[in-house]
This record gives sequence, C-alpha cells and structure tokens, in this order.
Amino acid sequence: MTSLPEGYKPSPDEEFMNPLQLEYFRQRLLDWKKEIMSEAESTLAVLQNEPLREPDMNDRASSETDWSIELRTRDRQRKLISKIDAALRRIDEGEYGYCEVTGEPISLGRLEARPIATMTLEAQERHERQEKISRDD
Repeated sequence: MTSLPEGYKPSPDEEFMNPLQLEYFRQRLLDWKKEIMSEAESTLAVLQNEPLREPDMNDRASSETDWSIELRTRDRQRKLISKIDAALRRIDEGEYGYCEVTGEPISLGRLEARPIATMTLEAQERHERQEKISRDD
C-alpha cells in the first residue's frame, strides 16, 4: 500500500492509474463506504429505539412515510456498497479506471465525480441511448 502525500490529487500529468492514483481512489472508496455504513447504523439504532407510537393517524402516516423513504434510501446505499466493493476489487485486479466496454481510460474528472464509474462518459451515454431505445420498443 502506497501512502499518499498530504493534499494529493490525481493529475493528468502523471502516468494514468499509477500507485498514488490507485491509493487515492482506494481511500476515497473506503471513506465513502465507511460513511454509508455509519449512516445505516444510525438509522437502525433510531428504528430500534423509536417505534411508531403516534396516537394521531395523520402523524403516524407521516412517520411511516418518512421511514419508508429512509428505508428505500438505505436499500439504494446497500446497492451502492456492492458497487464500491466491486470498484475496490478492480483496483486490486489492476482494472480500475478503464472502461469495461472500450478498455480506454476513464477520465480523472469522471472518476473524481463518480469513483465507481465503469465506463467512459461516451460509452455510458451510448449505453443509456441503447437502453432508452430498447425501452421504447
């Protein structure tokens, strides 16, 4: 494992996916996963400690709606964790940062914005257009 210099940010002037860049993205992904896990634990704690007991039906319905939204959010985050784990595996396997469709490097800007990206922006847009066409059929 490579240690990162303080304030390090990947630069297009460096060799793409060099050990520093890989470690930078590994740390970003691990920090993101830790943050999601922490939020999930706090949600679980609140759910366990605050059962729905509002006597007023409107208040109760409102609370149930809030919890439903919260649980859907947690479900999306659970799926996100599996994508983070997949990105961490790609780092370990030397495939991180390269498009799964074209094999081309994914831009550092795209990886900064979405560290779990598996396609270049162009390949992603092509994929989404094809999905839309097949949905419209």
